[in-house]
Amino acid sequence: MDILLNVLENKIINEKITISGSKSESNRLLILKKLFSEITIENLSDSDDSVHMQHALSTNNVTVNIGHAGTAMRFLTSYFAANNGRETVLTGSERMQNRPIEILVNALKDLGANIKYEDKIGYPPIRIKGTKITKDKVQIEGNVSSQYISSLLLIAAKLENGLEIELMGKITSIPYINMTLSLLNQLGIETSFIENSIKVYPKKDIEKQTVVVESDWSSASYFYSIVALAEVNSQITLSAYRKQSLQGDSCLAAIYQHFGVATTFGEHAITLKKVRKSSNETLEIDLKNAPDIAQTIAVTCFALGVACNLTGLHTLKIKETDRLVALHDELSKLGATISVTNESLHLEKSLEIKENIAIKTYNDHRMAMAFAPLALKVPIKILNAEVVTKSYQKFWEDLKLIGFVINEI
Repeated sequence: MDILLNVLENKIINEKITISGSKSESNRLLILKKLFSEITIENLSDSDDSVHMQHALSTNNVTVNIGHAGTAMRFLTSYFAANNGRETVLTGSERMQNRPIEILVNALKDLGANIKYEDKIGYPPIRIKGTKITKDKVQIEGNVSSQYISSLLLIAAKLENGLEIELMGKITSIPYINMTLSLLNQLGIETSFIENSIKVYPKKDIEKQTVVVESDWSSASYFYSIVALAEVNSQITLSAYRKQSLQGDSCLAAIYQHFGVATTFGEHAITLKKVRKSSNETLEIDLKNAPDIAQTIAVTCFALGVACNLTGLHTLKIKETDRLVALHDELSKLGATISVTNESLHLEKSLEIKENIAIKTYNDHRMAMAFAPLALKVPIKILNAEVVTKSYQKFWEDLKLIGFVINEI
């Protein structure tokens, strides 16, 4: 489905939106619930990724296909590796079969796991013969995707001797590692994270409990962008969020002050309000702890004519698409002067936005949603718009509530 986005009039926005649970928290908790049946989960994400995860955890089929769901691929690799006696072939979409998994597989093999590649060395599909893992120490590079590290942490408490992970070199995406550890702690599992060493102590059973998933901060980013591009005094209230969040993307509240957006925390919600015009100063920010919001920030800067230098983006090369190249190509079509490296993005001030440009989404949900707010400035086309369901089922319906006009083309 290709769509044309427009806004009939640039009015002051005042709406309330409810966003489903965090995909990051939900997928961690789904693994933990499978390991500890005492857990009940509320406000679970309705994203495609979480649906794939639930199906994978409930099926008895040998072949498990998780589509585009990268988080599921990584978390399930460790889960099935420690599932003694079960044989699983874990595969995914064509893009997934070109996303690396070798670093995680090597770490699991060091622990005694039995994993073989079905096709290309280092990439899915992989054949996993579940085994009893008794080794309790492993090393892994600290600057790799945090999902590799979290994958190991999620199964650690169910291993006979727990697990100690030594992170080699510089550590990135620490908030996502801390999210995993915090969820383990909520369940009563003892952990420690001192310097470059993470320990998870073994735990056979936990107390019966209900965990309420906080709404997804990555999804909130698109509404931050909308408010930033809207008239002064526009506001959107989002639920359900909390000030003490486990999600690294909650740094949005601080970052979007640069664009004149103030965040007010209520008991179970946040209100985003445009209180002033955007700063004209170049935005310099290291996003190594929150790379998933880079696309939203880059498009916001372009729309407002703000220059930016975004760094810490090396993990974007191996996402649903090469997000740095995708941003370069699509923003350039709109008239941006932009350059990218393997870990950074540099955008100059823009004076003009070209109208009716068709944005390719590359099977990447965040490309579609990050570019959508531009409709507050010019009509814009989004190709394969249905890709948003990967993380946000109701995205286009929620934009209609705000006043976006959406027509299929």
